[in-house]
Parts: sequence; structure tokens; C-alpha cells
Amino acid sequence: MAENIDLNTKKPSLLGLTRAGLAEALRAIDTPEREIRMRVAQLWHWIYFQGAQNFDVMLNVSKVMRQKLAENYSLTRPQVVEEQVSVDGTRKWLIRMAPVDALDKGAEVECVYIPESDRGTLCVSSQVGCTLNCTFCHTGTQKLVRNLTTQEIVAQLVVAREMLGDFPGLTPPDNGLIPSGEGARAVSNIVFMGMGEPLYNFENVRDAVEILSDGDGLSLSKRRITVSTSGVVPEIERLGLESGAALAISLHAVRDELRNKLVPLNKKYPISELMQACRDYPGASNARRITFEYVMLKGVNDSPAEARELVRLLKGVPAKINLIPFNPWPGAPYECSDWETIEKFSDIVFNAGYASPVRTPRGRDILAACGQLKSETEKLRARARLAAELE
Repeated sequence: MAENIDLNTKKPSLLGLTRAGLAEALRAIDTPEREIRMRVAQLWHWIYFQGAQNFDVMLNVSKVMRQKLAENYSLTRPQVVEEQVSVDGTRKWLIRMAPVDALDKGAEVECVYIPESDRGTLCVSSQVGCTLNCTFCHTGTQKLVRNLTTQEIVAQLVVAREMLGDFPGLTPPDNGLIPSGEGARAVSNIVFMGMGEPLYNFENVRDAVEILSDGDGLSLSKRRITVSTSGVVPEIERLGLESGAALAISLHAVRDELRNKLVPLNKKYPISELMQACRDYPGASNARRITFEYVMLKGVNDSPAEARELVRLLKGVPAKINLIPFNPWPGAPYECSDWETIEKFSDIVFNAGYASPVRTPRGRDILAACGQLKSETEKLRARARLAAELE
């Protein structure tokens, strides 16, 4: 069982565990095997459907079992260190995870909520920092600290739903910018487009998708869960086979020479290999199109010739293109393309038969827009950690 330990209580949290993980936790406290399936179902309902924050509220669980659970485990959530709310209703949370050991200060990640009239999208992180060093991305300037566990990924949604009053008995923030009405859910969509490269943390992301989409708990449709990759080609097929999530490709260039500069991972997995992986993606169809993200950089990748080459590249791929106006950050080496240039680019792609919406920048005033996320978590060098362990 992957543990997210609250060092104040020394008790591992059950929040974010898979069904198999919960079963393992129950066996560890000598729960009779004949009860395991029932107890897992009970815990699953309370943790993921009701959003329970302690065991006392689990009234259909025996008092003896509740006491045993409380003695050995917790339902600890990550700490919301800071919340920022944009003028457009976008919310960004700086979330501090519980330390995983005595040497861990508590990793921090950023998580963003984007409300729209018909949906609420939560952008979650899969790593603390990133290894890819994409030159247009602020997150890429923060070195990788570590992968997030399955528990820490799932906990981002649980924390968001609590902050948005999206569990039974909670009250939503009174700002009128969260989807409302019968059947409306504050969080209806998940995108793995926050900090990190999800496919370099494949197993934890896959297991998180399984928890997020379980119909007896958080109950998000896999059609509404999108995993974005910069092009980790060997893991793309696995993502389709083992998770069933929708796929997004962080593309941004149509020539290897340029993409090598913008997305250095391209040197390892060039565009031709990436596009073949997209053509072979399990489950891709006109009903489940692959999203190609293309950030518009002034004078870099925004010419009509590049729009036409993009159309050629996408031949044979059920695709839609999200054109993303570049979101500036302090010290950024690029500028956003002019609006007229973006419109011309979009028209060429659209006239070739592809949906090519221009993504409206959201949360720019709080550095919550695409490519702007960055926490201040510091990495302990391996040598320092080793020295501390030997003391």
C-alpha cells in the first residue's frame, strides 16, 4: 500500500487508495476475509461519494470497526496553502502534500479549477516539477522533485470538491461562477495538464484514473478524463489499453528542428514516431478524437505554411486542435502571436475539416493559465538525503 503519512499522527491515510489498497489496509488490521469485500464497499462509498473526513460519520460501519480504523489510519487530506481566485472565476490552489518520510518537507503542487457555463474542469498535476524543459512552459523551469503517488493525484480532486462545496452537505462558494442547476457538478472534467509529464508516472496516473472514474465513488466518465503528454511514445498505447482515458498531445511544432527546441523530448521521440502512435491509439475514433495542443508563439510556429503542414501531419488521425495563445510568465523568451495571425492559422486548419478552437486564456492574472504553473518546492539533493539518512 502506497502510504501518504501525516507525520503528526504517524497514521497512513486511506484517502486515494484503490479498492485493492483498501482491502490490503483492512487485512493489515485483521479484518476477517469474509468481511473484506463489504468493508471495502462501505469505505469506498464514504471516502469517495460522501467525502467523509473522519471515520465517526460512517454510521453503517460498526462502532468497533470505526474505532479500529481510527486507531490505525486517517483520512488526511493535503493542505491548501494558498487559494487564488481570478477575475474570470478560475481558482488556483497551492497544495502541500503530507511528508512521505522524515526527510520530506512536504511537496507542493498547483491545481487549477476552470468553471464554464456547461462544465467545470480541474487541471491536476502528476509530478512535482518536470524533467522536460519545454522552453515555452513556466513549469519546465522547476526541476523534478518526485512523482506524485496515486493517493496524491486523487486527493487533488477530493480537495477541489471540498473547496467548491461539491460533496453532500457542503456549501459552494457564493460567487455565481460554478456550474449550478439540477444534476450539475462543480467538477465534471479532469485534465492531466498540470505540473509534470503524466506518462513518466504511468502506473500512478493509470490507477488514479481508475479511482476517479469508478461509478460508485467520484464517478467521472473516462470520456471526461484527458491525459496530456509531450510525446512519451512507448507509453501511449499502454495509456489507451490500461486506462481508457482520452489522449491529448502537447505538439506545438510541425518540424523536428523546431520541436527539438520547443519540446526537447522530440529528440528522443520525433514527430513521425509520435504521429504513428496517435494513429494506433486504442479507442481513438471520430467520437473520441485525440486533442493536439498547439501554443501560438509569435514569429516562431504561427505561419500559414506551418498551419498547412499541421493539416498534412494529422491525415489519418481522428483529431481536434486546441490553439493556445501563449500565456506569458516572468522572464518568458516568447511573445503571443497576434490575434489576426491566430485567426488565419485557425481558418486554414478549420477549412481542412478539423475543429480548431482558440482556447480562451483563463486565470492569467493569477498565473493559472496553460504553461504558467510552478510551485516553490525545493529538491533535496541525493547526496544531502544520503548524508541525513546516515546520521
